[in-house]
Amino acid sequence: MDDLLELTGRVEAAHFWFRGFRAFVAPLLAEAAGPRQDMRLLDCGCGTGHNLAMLAPYGRAFGFDLTPGALTLAQRSRRPLTRADVTRIPFQGDTFDLLTSFDVLQAVEDDGLALREMARVLRPGGTLIASAAALRVLRGGHAAAWPEFRRYTRGSLHAVVEASGLKVERVTYVFGSLFPLLLAVRTLRRWMEADEPGEDWEMNVPAAPLNAALTGMLRAEAAITRRVPFAPAGSSVLVVARKI
Repeated sequence: MDDLLELTGRVEAAHFWFRGFRAFVAPLLAEAAGPRQDMRLLDCGCGTGHNLAMLAPYGRAFGFDLTPGALTLAQRSRRPLTRADVTRIPFQGDTFDLLTSFDVLQAVEDDGLALREMARVLRPGGTLIASAAALRVLRGGHAAAWPEFRRYTRGSLHAVVEASGLKVERVTYVFGSLFPLLLAVRTLRRWMEADEPGEDWEMNVPAAPLNAALTGMLRAEAAITRRVPFAPAGSSVLVVARKI
């Protein structure tokens, strides 16, 4: 896993998928924060720490992860970090104004407990922005390289978030523009039994023209999704929820 984390850390700035991901998430962060720059923010399962930079403009950002190798890489973020399990978050209740959790829930055996912990440490009125892997039919490729207990539909993620006590304000599929290609490639590779354990071939950065074209496609999708939030399918589900 440490090798996969190092690979992720090397490509996060340039790879079209991560650029597209930030295009989906950054406007939601800005909307949740409004004019505030004094918030307390927490990235639950911060991985390499790259996404902490998106939180920094809005206040003091903290991160935690269970994997020591991830925390070693995350030190470059120069944000406060700790090692912790998302089902046992080591902070007092009603502590944070904004929580994020990106592509973590599918790797947690008890996702309901994890979400209840997130709800616990959120202040009343606070916001959770989370993403998770979508649709079992897309299992494979990048997903096959990482531990995964489940994949979500828009409805199943909505249900488990609301069961934690949070009020869902928005839930949508993202990366819908990549869905046909991902479905074809991952189905073919499963049929060919081509995915090797510990291999993450999808994290190779494509040639610059293709990488730029795919980045532009995802940024266009992100702009459309802000106005039409119910994409019919996608490789991830993105949810925004609030603690009442």
